[in-house]
Amino acid sequence: MTAVLHVTTPEGDSGKILSSAGGYLFRYHEKAKAQAAISLLMPVRMDEYRHRELHPIFQMNLPEGYVLEQLRNRLAKVANVDPMLLLALSGSSSPIGRVAVSSPEVDALLQRQQFPGERLQEILAWDGAEDIFAGLVDRYILRAGISGVQPKVLVPEHQDSSPQRFTSKTSDLIIKSGRDEFPGLAINEFLCMSVARETGIAVPEFYLSDNTKLFVMRRFDRDEQLNPIGFEDMAALMGLAAEQKYSKSYSAIAKAIRLFCSPEQVQTSLAQLFAMVTLSCIVGNGDAHLKNFGLLYSNPTKRDARLAPAYDIVNTTVYIPEDVLALDLTGNKSLFASRLGLLDFAQVCDVTQPEEVIREQLQALEQVLARSTELCEQAPHVVAAIRHCADPFIKTFG
Repeated sequence: MTAVLHVTTPEGDSGKILSSAGGYLFRYHEKAKAQAAISLLMPVRMDEYRHRELHPIFQMNLPEGYVLEQLRNRLAKVANVDPMLLLALSGSSSPIGRVAVSSPEVDALLQRQQFPGERLQEILAWDGAEDIFAGLVDRYILRAGISGVQPKVLVPEHQDSSPQRFTSKTSDLIIKSGRDEFPGLAINEFLCMSVARETGIAVPEFYLSDNTKLFVMRRFDRDEQLNPIGFEDMAALMGLAAEQKYSKSYSAIAKAIRLFCSPEQVQTSLAQLFAMVTLSCIVGNGDAHLKNFGLLYSNPTKRDARLAPAYDIVNTTVYIPEDVLALDLTGNKSLFASRLGLLDFAQVCDVTQPEEVIREQLQALEQVLARSTELCEQAPHVVAAIRHCADPFIKTFG
């Protein structure tokens, strides 16, 4: 893999990232505009940015878990699958956010691939014998512009009759599968995200396939014209490596919101953060880590950042019965003790009526489960785990 990658934003060329024996360095072009900055933490300057590992903004979209394993299997015979290759792959196709990374070698590799696009309704209605998710992974694995351990793939949405060649204006679908490792995961996420939507938390458009095997979500880092919107997760904004996503605390996220969000967006974003953390506690989501919260903004000079919609809300205790919170909540990670921690966290977020927020979410949970009887019957283990986590809240606040 080449030791130099080219980095661009919608506002123009930004610079180059280079690897060396001592680590990685990013150097802005001499004529790079201030709005072409690649991160809120990395304004345009003459001095280069050095980092022992890849800079956090470049680590943000690197594949993990299942997707990384599939990429290694696909490329092992033709390339050395190192961080620079993974960065070029995740940054070339359709990366989350506004920062694109490319190299001639990866560009040539992608040009030999066919990314025809898929129709949402056909994915949702699939009833064929073969595993549609495995087929999607096989076709689109090289468009690996999304992180996360859970099996997922970023698929271009086909919306017309002619074959759709990949462009930066492609509408994309994030398709997830629990496979055999996490039974009922698609139903799990659909129910939890439905509760979030019911309570008024901002969420992307999402769907459950007819066979209940796939959870499908539209990406939220594009505007109405499908132009990229700036996105940075909290690990990147705190200057942390992806593997440090379980460090820090929910209060640290609140602090980052105060630091980076526009004054007009701070209170709304803090209220949304409190609602997202509260819901994670109620439904038993032990994986609400730093990478599952982020900010959206137009470009780094506009000062218009706001908290991104909620995503990746699932009950984890059905798979890890003794699971705890991903981050510290006012001195504790216990899901059971979070009832008290949330009241303290409300003060951090300037939320004056936390009990009302909790009661509204408990009511929304009951409404979603009541109208989802078929899904509840298909995944009783998931519903039982959610109810087990919500029960202490019902007894305290109900």
